[in-house]
Amino acid sequence: MRVLGIDPGLATMGWSIVDGEHGKFNMVGCGVVTTPPDMAIPNRLHGIFTGVKELLETYKPDEVAFEELFFAHNVTTGINVAAARGAAICACAEYTPYIYEYTPIQIKQAVVGYGKADKHQVQHMVKLMLNLPDIPRPDDAADAVACALTHLNAGVMRSQFLMIK
Repeated sequence: MRVLGIDPGLATMGWSIVDGEHGKFNMVGCGVVTTPPDMAIPNRLHGIFTGVKELLETYKPDEVAFEELFFAHNVTTGINVAAARGAAICACAEYTPYIYEYTPIQIKQAVVGYGKADKHQVQHMVKLMLNLPDIPRPDDAADAVACALTHLNAGVMRSQFLMIK
């Protein structure tokens, strides 16, 4: 199975493509879709939508896994990130109904075994699980890889994380 993992963001949206079969994982690629801060919000959202569509067309994933949003301080930033996530979801919904979402705690639990693990622990486990020479960079890409790994490890339980039911 090929999974597109997405860590939503307006300025920097992390993505990863991970193949998994029978508990063996292979990272095909990862990176970020970026939008400049001086660009109008509608244009930034369109850039994210277009960037995700290009990823879908290039890598042809079987399923897509999103990290759910969590923000506690800046509501304005949170609204813009939510809009960016919506643009990415719309691109994915045109491609497949198999769109899933996982909370940050669920991702940390699945990758590290501890729901309150810090970012460095998650990144180190991503590196180990995929037998990579280095931690994926930037951090948003590493987060997207962790999200894809979470989905691949969910097994038969993944249906409970499906967005469209």
